[in-house]
Amino acid sequence: MIEAVAARAFEVATPFLGDHGIPGAALGVVSAEGERAVVLAGDAALVPEREPLTRDHWFDLASLTKVMATTPMILELVRRGQIDLDHFLTTAIPDLRQYDEVGALERRLTFRDCLAHRTHLPSVFPLYTYSSDPGRLKAFVLQREWPVGPAVYSDINFILLGIAVERITGRPLRDWPLAGRLAYGPTPGPSVATEHCRWRERVLRGEVHDENAFALGGAAGHAGLFGTVDGVLDFALGALRGDSEAIREPHGEERTLGWERRYRGWQGGEACSPATIGHTGFTGTGLWIDFERRLAWTLLTNRVHPTRHVDTGIFELRPALGETVIAAFDALS
Repeated sequence: MIEAVAARAFEVATPFLGDHGIPGAALGVVSAEGERAVVLAGDAALVPEREPLTRDHWFDLASLTKVMATTPMILELVRRGQIDLDHFLTTAIPDLRQYDEVGALERRLTFRDCLAHRTHLPSVFPLYTYSSDPGRLKAFVLQREWPVGPAVYSDINFILLGIAVERITGRPLRDWPLAGRLAYGPTPGPSVATEHCRWRERVLRGEVHDENAFALGGAAGHAGLFGTVDGVLDFALGALRGDSEAIREPHGEERTLGWERRYRGWQGGEACSPATIGHTGFTGTGLWIDFERRLAWTLLTNRVHPTRHVDTGIFELRPALGETVIAAFDALS
């Protein structure tokens, strides 16, 4: 049945693929019973040479790093009793805004605040334009007086969480054990190309697309994770079968810890159940898990190849594909 669901849903993606749209895409669908299917088409790279996409190619998962790596790391440290979600970040990073211990808002942020994106920190900031030294950039993040603004989805939240994990464990993020077919770059197998980076002056393959993550050493709390389509499905299956209470508990109208929860207009489509969480990545990736249907699907693309500065239709494709996955699954159940 899952094979039929994936085949039907991928028909929605086909018109978006091509040299002037999304070069390549892989759709994976998995049920809690372990039945899975993968459908893919297009190219892993167009330049400098065309290369067909295969099931073995590694994708830059971009912000899926937040939910597939950093959030599980933090929750595991909670399980071990090393931190509490409502502890201040300063329990792990005592030098955070160390020159203003009384007045700095950053010193009153908790792990839960950062996971749920309910801080005053900005969405994104071009850290890489300040330095290419990871240690210096981390010091900059910790000592900068960040402007006060409304709570928004923020890379800075997860950069701080990544630094906290490194401080608690005494090891870099890339030393954290990950499941097979997930890894920080460079990738152990063939890689999907992302952008021709004007800063690095090359087409990126097997190295993180996100400029800040690259400048921070390649593995950061907000980006840096790579995976194959089966690696993402393995993770989703683990979530479907495991203890998912922490990542399903609402933390606002649109969020749980790390993840988005279903809301009107989100990228997972309107047909999924209220018990659905999901997340997307800038490079063109996404993962959605419907706990009521015990079903998950991932769409992995290289929509930024060879440039981010085109409209590939990814924001129309994702919800349309999600709704088709659910409609096909319900019809066949």
